[in-house]
Amino acid sequence: MSGLRVLVTGASGYVGGRLVPALLKQEAEVCCLARTPAKLNAATWRSSVEVAQGDVGGPLAKTMKGVDVAVYLVHSIGQGTGWADREQRDAWNFAREAADANVRRIVYLGGLGRDGDALSRHLQSRHDVGRLLASTGVEVVELRAGVIIGSGSASFEMLRYLVEVLPVMVTPRWVETRCQPIAIADIVTLLVDAVSRPGDLRGVYDVGGPDVVTYAEMMAIYADIAGLARRRLIRVPLLTPGLSSHWVGLVTPVPVPLARELVESLVNEVTVQGRPATEAFSVAPMGLREAIRRALAATRDDNVPTSFVDADLVHFRPAATDPDWSGGTVLKDVRSVMTSADSDQVFACLEQIGGEKGWYSGEWLWRVRGVMDQLIGGPGLRRGRRATLRVGEALDFWRVEDLTPGRRLSLHAEMRLPGEAWLSWDLEPLASGTKITQTALFRPRGLLGRLYWLGVAPFHRFVFPGMLAGLASDAEASARRCP
Repeated sequence: MSGLRVLVTGASGYVGGRLVPALLKQEAEVCCLARTPAKLNAATWRSSVEVAQGDVGGPLAKTMKGVDVAVYLVHSIGQGTGWADREQRDAWNFAREAADANVRRIVYLGGLGRDGDALSRHLQSRHDVGRLLASTGVEVVELRAGVIIGSGSASFEMLRYLVEVLPVMVTPRWVETRCQPIAIADIVTLLVDAVSRPGDLRGVYDVGGPDVVTYAEMMAIYADIAGLARRRLIRVPLLTPGLSSHWVGLVTPVPVPLARELVESLVNEVTVQGRPATEAFSVAPMGLREAIRRALAATRDDNVPTSFVDADLVHFRPAATDPDWSGGTVLKDVRSVMTSADSDQVFACLEQIGGEKGWYSGEWLWRVRGVMDQLIGGPGLRRGRRATLRVGEALDFWRVEDLTPGRRLSLHAEMRLPGEAWLSWDLEPLASGTKITQTALFRPRGLLGRLYWLGVAPFHRFVFPGMLAGLASDAEASARRCP
């Protein structure tokens, strides 16, 4: 693969973040297309790739110049009511730009399902995207996969939380639908092979592991491997996908809009029925038990290089459609404190905030707010956080928007709100320590947004001072331990 120039879209996402280092290992010349290049700064492979700022739906002539193979890993599943139309517009634009730039091959990861079936909106859109990518004459290799098992994948996290949290589950009919899961490691191997293999490979290839199981059987296998007691399932035939998605959103870190699309797709049987990828590519997929074993081990060791929450979850963000007079005002809560700890010590404590450590003050209020958020379709606090923060990282129901070591941490809220909210800390080094400025910003949307701010303001007066004081105290304790 040496000398092959590969454009990877979705490099900050779950699959893309694992594919890039695999391509670099094969000595490919990799360029990543990213809407927010800063999200890639913390990747261990960042210095080994080119990064072009842009979007698959925008102009790409400069980015695609000299590209041999383009890998299409982007999707808009669940991101607003028109997400499927957006997917198709983006695919058509990408295909035209690739044809104009004489790109030799597009490798696309789509979804399983028979074309003649009444597919879910998610699977139908995946198939439509594949057809549009192939419509301009560029050689397209479409790999259709179903349930992907790997630490941090949406499918695995949904499975893990359902089984670990609920010893008894009320289940709908879709738990009896058959699927053919495949490990994320095998998906990456297939993608690398599809990028590098010579000859004309154009066509659709079905991808799946050796085991065909129902979702109920998959849950039983997970429980066995995780050492849990046998889970009991109570079938309720009339439990709709909509109700199921709210239940999944409450119990797991998968937000309701995404859960709904995944649940609706589980109604379709997703097994290898067309041309199997194993006929054309060099991969012998591992079994389901081994895939779950590896994913569970990586999760327990906090060795999760990418997660489904790394992607921009636009459906958590309210649309800015109000006139200026109804939401132009930015409401603030600004507080400062002096500490004898230096800015690096303060920042080290700040980087640990959230997740299991918590928020220094009013923990029960944070938990209540998290449950309320999940009940109305937000992410809640179940997403937690990874050990090391980076721009674009999910942190409970926040996302890291800005991170400057020793200086600043800014979080953007992805909880359900009648407006937009930010929480940030700015550190000013002084001769005798550090000044910490904590700022909560809220841009309300309409009258409901203003009423919301007034309603939570009394709790802010309790939580925010305690949070700031706790951060300063923690930093000073750290400074005493490590003078």
